[in-house]
Amino acid sequence: MNISEIAFDHAPIGLVVLENRIVQRCNRQFAEIFGGPVDSYRNTPLADLYPSLQDFETIGARGLAAMETGGRYHDERIMKRRDGTLFWCRARGQSLTPDAPFQLGVWSFADLSEERPVVTLSQREREVAIWTCRGLTSKEIGIELGLSYRTIEVYRARLLTKFGARKLAELEAKLSGMPL
Repeated sequence: MNISEIAFDHAPIGLVVLENRIVQRCNRQFAEIFGGPVDSYRNTPLADLYPSLQDFETIGARGLAAMETGGRYHDERIMKRRDGTLFWCRARGQSLTPDAPFQLGVWSFADLSEERPVVTLSQREREVAIWTCRGLTSKEIGIELGLSYRTIEVYRARLLTKFGARKLAELEAKLSGMPL
């Protein structure tokens, strides 16, 4: 085993090589985060690790658009472990094939469970929460999701209640895992 393989296998963050969004290789930390042995992830569709197919498609479309312009993408999202439990995760990806961003890439995954517990959210609430974490206004989120800003305000009000926050700044802090 060479030094590069040792570094990949023992990195303190989950690493995975994806080909067309299918796992080709992962390291020990990735397998620990998602559950199961390293070898069990070979040829696993990444879609299996999302809460829903809609999440996989929505986040994938957003990631593809970003990677087509810069070759990289990152976000924080809810993912699904093999046992079905959901958790917040920080994902960062680098395409190795700029003309076809999902053809081959290296991704890192960090478990944010300790800083950010999962609250049961609808698909739309998750989307609004992700855009809120990125600092977008209700109007900007409405444009991204094709909804009115008033509808976004309704979703934000639900998020305030679910996270026990009194103000938007407190909600943003809770969503981003910042200590209060």
